Amino acid sequence: MTAKPRLAVFKFASCDGCQLSLLDCEDELLAVAGAVEIVHFAEATSRMEPGPYDIVLVEGSITTPDDAARIQDVRANARFLMTIGACATAGGIQSLRNWADHQEFLQAVYARPEYISSLATSTAIADHVPVDFELRGCPISRQQLLEVLVALIDGRKPQTPGHGVCLDCKRRGSVCITVARGVPCMGPLTQSGCGAICPAFDRGCYGCFGPAPQVQPRSLTGHLLEQGAPPRQLVQLLRNFNGFAPEFRGESERLISQQET
Repeated sequence: MTAKPRLAVFKFASCDGCQLSLLDCEDELLAVAGAVEIVHFAEATSRMEPGPYDIVLVEGSITTPDDAARIQDVRANARFLMTIGACATAGGIQSLRNWADHQEFLQAVYARPEYISSLATSTAIADHVPVDFELRGCPISRQQLLEVLVALIDGRKPQTPGHGVCLDCKRRGSVCITVARGVPCMGPLTQSGCGAICPAFDRGCYGCFGPAPQVQPRSLTGHLLEQGAPPRQLVQLLRNFNGFAPEFRGESERLISQQET
């Protein structure tokens, strides 16, 4: 009898929402649990077995020296490492510290900052170790997570969306709020995953699922600037859950430098 793949889930700096997406799979989770051996998952069980592991899911960004060392050990014990969520794939909302004074934040938040050991940046897992697959989202789509896990178990390539949110809006029959009402929206830049929920309710996309493949942020920001959107508003839109993803980060920094010249 072939041994089941050993699955481990590790958390770094995050809110636990993406791990909860796995637990939210409910009936489907039973099938996954029957196909793999869950040997390390602090969110769900006290069972903590050492590696090596066949499949490792990593949630959260690297924000402390201890985490920077721990992810090396996780990678060394993982045959296949997949990062899940905006924190793990792009540094998360906590990467806003990357554009600010780290010491000022420590002084403002903690009564005794000298006891706090943290890095001046919040960075993606891929900035520290090789990653085999990235699953974006804040939080991730449980359907996408199930697809990737089943694909790994079956030994096939995962079938996850490679298009932007705008296509989802068209499929829903939603009127483009940027064209019709001039509302700034990250949909043209953002990878599909949520089903275009926000535009369907007349709100601009926040970019929860990170950059879509081959995006051109400057085209969108140029159009929105022509419509009268303030540059600061666009910077805030870009610096959201996935603000430190290279595509969003580069454009927000360009807009800031353009304002300063």
